[in-house]
Amino acid sequence: MKLSSIVGLIVIALAIGIIISNVGNASTYVTFKEAKDMALNGSNKAIHVVGELTKDASGNILGMNYDPITNPNRFEFRMIDSLQNESLVVYNNPKPADLEKSEKIVIVGSYKDQQFNATQILLKCPSKYDNKETISGVPNKTIGAIPTK
Repeated sequence: MKLSSIVGLIVIALAIGIIISNVGNASTYVTFKEAKDMALNGSNKAIHVVGELTKDASGNILGMNYDPITNPNRFEFRMIDSLQNESLVVYNNPKPADLEKSEKIVIVGSYKDQQFNATQILLKCPSKYDNKETISGVPNKTIGAIPTK
């Protein structure tokens, strides 16, 4: 057997080993209820929760608390997951810019002490390429299309 074939087999075996070892570390998407259940069962594995900020009927954000003068590394807000479960989220970092403008929020962390402790916040901002009507009343379906006469 050639030396290059042996080296190739070793590289493939190492790659398979790395992939298998990382599969156990992959986090999953859950709801707040599932996150609470996992915490009660002793799991502190990093999980993802997808949701939106809690808002009143007028669209005002409720339960957001951030005072950069008192503690710039503590940001709290309330979030509703995809099944309408609400929870307090605590993020021990500065408040992300444009959080209020985001359509969906993905938080990564774990549930502990009746709150979700986020280690990461990922934002899905409103798309400027949506299918809404523009001011002129012409649907905005394609970008860069040549208008017909």
